[in-house]
Amino acid sequence: MPSVLSTPAVPASLSRPERWRLWAAIRIGNAAALASRLAGRGSGASIRGQVLTRLAPDAFAQLLQGRRVVAVSGTNGKTTTTHLLAAAVRAGLGDAAGRLVTNADGANLHYGIASALSEKPAADIAVLETDERVVSDMIAFADPELLVLLNFSRDQLDRHHEIKALGRSWRLALEAAGTSGPVIVANACDPLVVWAAQTAARVVWVETATTWNADGALCPACGTILRRTARDGRDRWDCPGCSLAQPEAGYRVDGDRIVLPGGRMVRPDLQVPGSFNVSNAACALAAAVEFGVPVAEALAGMHTVTAPAGRFATAAFGSTRARLLLAKNPAGWAEALPLATSDPVILAIDSVAADGKDVSWLWDVEYEQLAGRTVVCTGPRAQDLAVRLTYAGVDHEVEPDLRAALGERGGPVDVIATYTPFQRLLKMAGLR
Repeated sequence: MPSVLSTPAVPASLSRPERWRLWAAIRIGNAAALASRLAGRGSGASIRGQVLTRLAPDAFAQLLQGRRVVAVSGTNGKTTTTHLLAAAVRAGLGDAAGRLVTNADGANLHYGIASALSEKPAADIAVLETDERVVSDMIAFADPELLVLLNFSRDQLDRHHEIKALGRSWRLALEAAGTSGPVIVANACDPLVVWAAQTAARVVWVETATTWNADGALCPACGTILRRTARDGRDRWDCPGCSLAQPEAGYRVDGDRIVLPGGRMVRPDLQVPGSFNVSNAACALAAAVEFGVPVAEALAGMHTVTAPAGRFATAAFGSTRARLLLAKNPAGWAEALPLATSDPVILAIDSVAADGKDVSWLWDVEYEQLAGRTVVCTGPRAQDLAVRLTYAGVDHEVEPDLRAALGERGGPVDVIATYTPFQRLLKMAGLR
């Protein structure tokens, strides 16, 4: 962590006025971060980035200069995939692992990325989680070497455009980059990702074990209803109205294994649960190999990842031991609910800006699978969840206060939370 009194390094390619402005902005941002930590408000990463980019509006682009950049984006899984990929690259670098910078806390907007980069300005490799809305700027300003594109699903529709608009922005940015654009590692099972990546100079396709396809019913190219068929024991999609179809993939998820180009199978020994994380690992492995990391070293690095940015962490809250699961949208809940095996299970719902103010998505989640267990509804929108569970035939109780909902339950108990209560849980547990 940089000292407020230290002299931050800035890119030598900048003009003298640009260097001075960026240097001053980094120092003031570091001071704001220190004040935040001393006040017990958090790590200070967010306020550092906000101050930095306010004082030096070009800091995002300037701090990306001169680095080998690998970016990871998508609606779900980008934090975990970034952690897996960063760990794989570190393992490949060996003694030079200090050369790598990443936004490990998941702050993935312009100011969050700038904050992370300002902490290690001398690092020449950056593995960066990138919000879907920032991908176009990442392509334009960072000249990334690799870009991992995971998936698209509905998320915070009161803040984001419809997902096709985001996919179109990716497609246009890659088209503008032309042959000098990044190598894309892309999920072949997501039609919108495939359409967005069509304009890239080169794509490495990964066939994931995606089970959620409710957001991929229509062809993004022509609007025809997509056709899904089973072939060789695997579901595949194509468009009967145009030429868009699921591409053949070099990497493929097969149960708990990853099939590599050439047919060799490897089993990632992950410490994060869920079949969806095998898919995340497949994308991270493909990107690591493209970056030059041998398969064995990449897998060894990924094994070290345990609780990326608090996801899947187990923490103590008084006498209650709770495993923390994050679910932000219907696709995320579809993956998280099967992991929650405790009785009772605690579900925490909020609807501030970071969660999305519209909670109508609750009706798209199959809460019926919790029947036979008791659910504790908590958070400011606990009553909305209670109504949904009533229609699902799920026994439940309502305790809006998060700390009271945790109570003195012993444990372990599973807690699934949207973004804001999840961050509060991490703070309560001393994990952020």
